Amino acid sequence: MEEAALTPTGLSPDPATVREPIIQVFAAPAFGRRGALGVHTWIVAKRTGAPTFTRYDVVGWTGPPYVHVDYLDPDALWFGSMPVLLADRRGDGVEALIGRIDEAVRRYPYADTYRTWPGPNSNTFVAHVARAVPELRLDLPANAVGKDYLPLASAIASAPSGSGVQLSVLGLAGVLVAAEEGIEINLLGLTLGIDIARPALRLSGLGRVGLAKPGR
Repeated sequence: MEEAALTPTGLSPDPATVREPIIQVFAAPAFGRRGALGVHTWIVAKRTGAPTFTRYDVVGWTGPPYVHVDYLDPDALWFGSMPVLLADRRGDGVEALIGRIDEAVRRYPYADTYRTWPGPNSNTFVAHVARAVPELRLDLPANAVGKDYLPLASAIASAPSGSGVQLSVLGLAGVLVAAEEGIEINLLGLTLGIDIARPALRLSGLGRVGLAKPGR
């Protein structure tokens, strides 16, 4: 693998020039052939005045524990694939959210379990953190396979954005209704949905097809 395939992209600001606290969430096509159908997501955060970002990923090929801190640079290419920014939160109130993200990472229940399909995987991890910190209003794309994985004991939960609810049976079948995500139906890990507020289709393998969301 070429080193250039893991280089920073400039999507995260230089901490030396930006003092305010920042949270960013990224998605990039999954490594290898899986990238045709799904994405890998991760979270980065920088506290007020901190000299560096902290990056949180779940990476499946490393062996347990699968949760990694600073696996790569915060905004690095994901093995040659350009990431997109799903969320960028800065300023007032963000410092407190970073503390809650740290706590949610520590409480992730599947640190020693990884399954590409239907989960738990990297997208299950980011969805878990997002549910714990609903102020992020994180809308994970439809091709974030694993975002809908929920254990049978908690088959009803808030949507990852915190703006609605979902029912999911181990990520194999379910439905989600939320202001941010819209309406999604999930069957065997494949998603079909519609965003009514900002008209778009939400499709497995493609993500969002339609109007882009503002402020992302």
